[in-house]
Amino acid sequence: MTPHQPTSKSRNLILVRHCQATGQHPDAALSETGHQQAQSLATFLSDYAIDHITTSKYLRAQQTIQPFANQHGLPIHTDLRLNERALSAEPLENWQQIVHDSFADPNLRAPGGESANEVLHRAQSALADILNQNHNLPLIVTHGNLLAILLHSVNSTFGYRGWQSLTNPDVFMLNQTGPTRFAFERLWRT
Repeated sequence: MTPHQPTSKSRNLILVRHCQATGQHPDAALSETGHQQAQSLATFLSDYAIDHITTSKYLRAQQTIQPFANQHGLPIHTDLRLNERALSAEPLENWQQIVHDSFADPNLRAPGGESANEVLHRAQSALADILNQNHNLPLIVTHGNLLAILLHSVNSTFGYRGWQSLTNPDVFMLNQTGPTRFAFERLWRT
């Protein structure tokens, strides 16, 4: 991660992929299993001193963290820069191939869709803004492709197979180790 980086001391941020949902559209709610996962996630996250929550505008991202937010009296802020990548204006039969090829060619864009670089730019901008607010430990809830693109920007070995390995939910600690350097650690174990 290089553009839009905060200049403050070393910082941490928790990245969460949403729980199981009923679909892919922005208003898709969590499934029954997803709601159970959100309860388990709330218990898991209680071990961390989280003091700020930002999610994508998608319902499933907000519902993923609602039980935790309720338990800890935290408001949920939304940021459209954390929304899932728009792969195309129309459904694609080869959407997985587009995701795969995007790790090698971050400027690849299907008709009407976003490139990985465009998604990375908006996600990094959102993360930088949140880190610059000097929260103790902020948490972000987002989506699989955006999360994989972010993690790939930190460690290039986290590519298509890393994306495939993501679970619903999934949790990572992102550590800022320098003004433009980051590392991450997977916290969630299924």
